Amino acid sequence: MLRARVEMLIALVVGAAAVATYIWPTWIESLTPFEPDGGSGESEWWLVMVLAVVAIIALLLSARDFRVQRRLRRLDTALETRRTDS
Repeated sequence: MLRARVEMLIALVVGAAAVATYIWPTWIESLTPFEPDGGSGESEWWLVMVLAVVAIIALLLSARDFRVQRRLRRLDTALETRRTDS
């Protein structure tokens, strides 16, 4: 369950970074003297896309892990019920 929660947290943080970069695309140039694309904005759009893809992947992995944990809990409950009925 911890793994799913960590993946969900990663998805939220990276997703928020993608949205922040979409809203404020010049944050790299504003906060640092670094200008990766010379001011054209191309690097920021690539960054938005990469962050969005990472957030979606982390979200999908988290959902899968939550589903697996739920199935394991149901299986464990079913086995316990069988043991007590026997």
